[in-house]
Amino acid sequence: MARFVGHNWARVGYAYHVEPTWLAVNRVTLSVRDLPPQFAGVRIAQLSDFHCGPHIPTGYLEDAIARTAAEKPDLIALTGDFIDRGPEHVACAARLFRQLKAPLGVFAVLGNHDFSVHTARGFRRHPELHRHVADALANEGVDVLRNRCVRVERAGAGLLVAGVDDLWSGESDPDAALSDASAHTPRVVLAHNPQSVEQLAAHRADVVLSGHTHGGQINWPGLGRLFLGSNARRWAAGLYPLATGHLYVNTGVGFGWRFRFGVRPELAVLTLQPA
Repeated sequence: MARFVGHNWARVGYAYHVEPTWLAVNRVTLSVRDLPPQFAGVRIAQLSDFHCGPHIPTGYLEDAIARTAAEKPDLIALTGDFIDRGPEHVACAARLFRQLKAPLGVFAVLGNHDFSVHTARGFRRHPELHRHVADALANEGVDVLRNRCVRVERAGAGLLVAGVDDLWSGESDPDAALSDASAHTPRVVLAHNPQSVEQLAAHRADVVLSGHTHGGQINWPGLGRLFLGSNARRWAAGLYPLATGHLYVNTGVGFGWRFRFGVRPELAVLTLQPA
């Protein structure tokens, strides 16, 4: 009994003091159909779920941004939940990205916390919060993709980067984001909630980048991801195949409550190669 209690108490201490701010850099290579040779080897850095607020050490978030810049990615994708709750930390969250640059651009979508939506029912405590978050990010040079896509170019070839609003917000519109896009051009789609892939089934989506789940924050030995429902567990963390490409679910940088076990926070560096 003493060994059992001691062992698990050590796990709890580790999960509170160590893992929540122990950022992992995960590198994945993805094969993309029709990817032009000019984009072979292009590197996308993805960060998600910052949850900026009084419970997240500012220095830790700044270090995550600095480590992203040090990777020298070609494109940066930020997949939502920049703030935790309410408007108080919007400006502080946006300032984190002031010096973050990439040759092909820095793109973002909003998460459910940015919409002040905390359940799938869609109730908003602060109805205009998402506009303040989007405006603050735009003022710092981040291109916020609200149900739209842009074409980025490299040596005359193109790649589409699209973003859809958060699934729980009720404003997600993949048709608006993708219907007018060329079906022959590869697409990277940013969608905060990985369950958005169900809305994307009618569209070409070669690489979908999501967050939202935090990987459950806890993956306890023998018990699994205790705080994810059955739907969320389908796309909990990491790489998943789709009919038209790949889904990558980032475990996030921040946390809702300071506890992670077996699910380190993450900077994902994704390298695209022709299929």
